[in-house]
Amino acid sequence: MPPVIRFAASADAWEDYEGPLRRALAARGLGAAELSAGALPPDRVDYIVYAPSSEVQDFAPYTRLKAVLNLWAGVENVVGNPTLRVPLARMVDAGLTQGMVEWVTGHALRHHLGIDHCLAHQSGDWVRHVPPLARDRPVTVLGLGALGRACAQALAALNFPVTGWSRTSREVAGIRCLSGEAGLAPALRGAEIVVLLLPDTPATADVMNAGTLALPSAGAVLLNPGRGTLIDDAALLDALDRGQIGHATLDVFRHEPLPADHPFWAHPKVTVTPHIASETRPATAAEVIAENVRRGEAGEPLLHLVDRARGY
Repeated sequence: MPPVIRFAASADAWEDYEGPLRRALAARGLGAAELSAGALPPDRVDYIVYAPSSEVQDFAPYTRLKAVLNLWAGVENVVGNPTLRVPLARMVDAGLTQGMVEWVTGHALRHHLGIDHCLAHQSGDWVRHVPPLARDRPVTVLGLGALGRACAQALAALNFPVTGWSRTSREVAGIRCLSGEAGLAPALRGAEIVVLLLPDTPATADVMNAGTLALPSAGAVLLNPGRGTLIDDAALLDALDRGQIGHATLDVFRHEPLPADHPFWAHPKVTVTPHIASETRPATAAEVIAENVRRGEAGEPLLHLVDRARGY
């Protein structure tokens, strides 16, 4: 019997995803699958392609459900749902990874080369501001999952000396890797650019606080395309005002959209980008979803399964 798949996300997302999903399913011999964004009878649904903002919040009626396939990289808004008792897969796809690499490397180079300084001094005065070579600018990446690894290796390819930190031990070619609570301070100490790519879990909340913000080199740059909860906002503002942190480029926030009266908007040492660092792109995400449906139907392990105990 062909699988029945409910697309549980916004109407706009359905318009973008329907064609790529049908093509990706057909390419895997699943062209007969029933794919619908409508309210299918729950007891007929085998897979839910899911955005945590969906109206589907109670999974208990889905008695035939085999897996929930998340459209987002982040799963913090669904992983703790007590009615979800089937495998949950998060989104990891080539387009999402490439988008993150481009955002991180672009902003790292922007700060490394002093582009903001050049733009601010177009006054006719010949003031030379020569940056160091990348090999003399230490970078630390917190988080060595798929996105963190890709960004760390891209920066290392540009000759930045990169240290990566993760909660559990990892090995990444060309990267100095540290882990665990004991490894966090050494990873941050002396960094001139810090990139945050950790998941949102109780263990990572406020990982950048008054204590850890004091560890990078004075005037260091903080890039956060990971999760807004990784930063203690008040501590960051204080570090910026004191010059301990020279600039923060932030793509994610505790509350989104970022409220118009939030001090980040007006702070001269903060750049706000509106959660655009790594958008899920239908053409590549559809391939991951269809492959997981194929695997589920074939009895094979699903890709990118979430560890409920760790929260990602």
